[in-house]
This record gives sequence, structure tokens and C-alpha cells, in this order.
Amino acid sequence: MKIGKYEIKYPIIQGGMGVGISWDRLAGTVSKEGGLGVISGVGTGYYKSDEFTIKTKKDKPVDVLNFYSKEALTTIIKNARKICGNLPLACNVLYASNDYGRIVKDACEAGINMIITGAGLPTNMPEFTKNFPDVALIPIVSSARALKLICKKWKRYNKLPDAVIVEGPKSGGHQGFTYEQCFQEEYQLENIVPQVIEEAKNWGDFPIIAAGGIWDKKDIDKYMAMGCTGVQMATRFIGTYECDADANFKKVILDAKKEDIQLMKSPVGLPARGVRTNLQKSMEVGTAPKVACISNCVAPCNRGQEAKIVGYCIADRLGAAYKGDLDTGLFFTGANGYKIDKIISVHELMEKLTKGE
Repeated sequence: MKIGKYEIKYPIIQGGMGVGISWDRLAGTVSKEGGLGVISGVGTGYYKSDEFTIKTKKDKPVDVLNFYSKEALTTIIKNARKICGNLPLACNVLYASNDYGRIVKDACEAGINMIITGAGLPTNMPEFTKNFPDVALIPIVSSARALKLICKKWKRYNKLPDAVIVEGPKSGGHQGFTYEQCFQEEYQLENIVPQVIEEAKNWGDFPIIAAGGIWDKKDIDKYMAMGCTGVQMATRFIGTYECDADANFKKVILDAKKEDIQLMKSPVGLPARGVRTNLQKSMEVGTAPKVACISNCVAPCNRGQEAKIVGYCIADRLGAAYKGDLDTGLFFTGANGYKIDKIISVHELMEKLTKGE
């Protein structure tokens, strides 16, 4: 698979998972094993808890400069490079992030090869990489209309996407759909991929990557046969030794049943998929942690106003999950997360994905 000037041995992108689920160990190992490893740019201030940033006594990064720590992100990228060398490496930066442009530049300065962006329409994404012409830009879309809008807006930069990820409503975390759309046939991945492929033909020849609910080689083959160049998978990589998540996070996914994985409200304003755990139960009975905006992580939350309405702070709860807090953590996973039944190595997973179960 070729994206921009970069060759990736296998047509598999490991999806970015924050806070701290895909950082140096996972992303570096996936790239080493022939896929494209993706570092999450979310919540880097939690990395090596007391080393890089100003925090409260409860170990929460204070304000946006600390939640999205340049020093921590640079160190994560450097440590991933120790694993994968000069093989291609990407960073996922949410468009909804406060300081989006700064985080993109930080990643580029640290030597990242590609930027992947979803959680909004990154209409000005090329603005922040104009001094880094070799960095490939990969927007995530959920419709042909979104791709059309991005390509139109990028014309002013004389730039087209180097690849496009089409994400359906079975992915983990935030969705690009309303709650109702997530269950409607017309919005399922297999129905939106052909529309995006057709729209892409109007703009140029760039790879289309399918994402959201991809599980095994059979799924990969299905979307490649539809005209995709590759796939993005995140959830399945949680079930690896190298995944940066705490052992308790992995246990939550291992123990989850199909009915435990649900769509829930989020302060970001979009439905989000994760495992129903003690956090949701405590919210229902009014014993959930008090919401106080410390990190100012995403623009749609409006400095905690939306968090207070929904009932939890997404930065705090994802941070708690990263640290393995079973009582107050928010554990994101895709719809197929319940299928993970054991922890294996990234090497073994890549063998399964490329050669079959």
C-alpha cells in the first residue's frame, strides 16, 4: 500500500486510540511488523504520569498545553522510532482538539510521516503542514459529501488527500453519525464505501481505506474487492501484549459481552461506543465523579459545559481508563470488541490478518 511517498508492506492501518491505548509500544510494533502504526495525539499529558506536564494532585493534566503535551508527544514518537526505525509512522489528531493546529505541527516537527484526522471536517488541515511537504495527510470521512467538501476546501492549498479513511458506525469511540443513523442500513460501511470511491474519482487517484468493524482477513478481502486499497483496524489491536493500555483496560474488553458494548452520549456531541461499566451505573444513581474542566481538551465541550449536561468529563474518564481505574474509567471499543478472547502478540495478529485465521 502506497500513501504519499510512503510504502507500507501490508494494507493494514492500526487505528489511533486515545487516551494512551496506542502510543509508542503499539504503534512502533505495528509498523515494525509491516502495517502502519498510528500514535494517538490525544491526552499525551498522561504519558509517564509525572514526567512531562503540570498536573493536579489527582494526576490530571492542567489545561490544553499540558493535556496535549508537545514534549510527551515528541518522546512517544522518538520511542516508537526505536522500535520501527525509519518505517512509516502516523499520528492521529482529532479535529475537535483544542490546539489542533499546534498538535499537528508538533507531530510533524517530531518526525511523523502521516497525519490522520477525524472528529470533524478538517477543511484547513494542509494549513498546518505547509512547511512539511513530505507529511501525508489522511482525513477520515463518513460520507461522499464530506469528502467532496474537503477536496473543495483543499483546492486553495493546491492539495488533495494522500489517502482517505471511510469510517462506518461500528467503530469504537466517537461516531460520525447520529445515534439513529448508526443502526440504519444506508449508513453501514459497506454502503458508504462505494459512494466515497465514486466521489474520489472526481478528484484524483488516492487510496480509499475502509474502517469501522473490520475484524479478520475475510473482512479485509471484502473491502479490497470493493475497490479499497486497505483497511484501518483499532479494536483488535487492544488484544495485544504491545497495546499501551493498562492490563485492567484489556481485562474489561476481554470480559465484555456483546450486549455490554453500547452507544452512549458524549460531551463531544456525538454518540460514542464503549463498554458499559461501573461509570455508567454510577451516573445513573448520581455517584459519578464530579465534573470540573481541568484539561480543556475538546472545543465542542465548551470548557466542561457539555460534560456537565452529559454527566462526565471525557478527558478525566479516558485518562482513568488508561490508568486501569475500573470504578471511574471510560472504556472505548468497537462493536466487535466482545470477540477478543485472549491477548496475543502484534506479530501473531498480523499473521492472522494477512494469512487468515
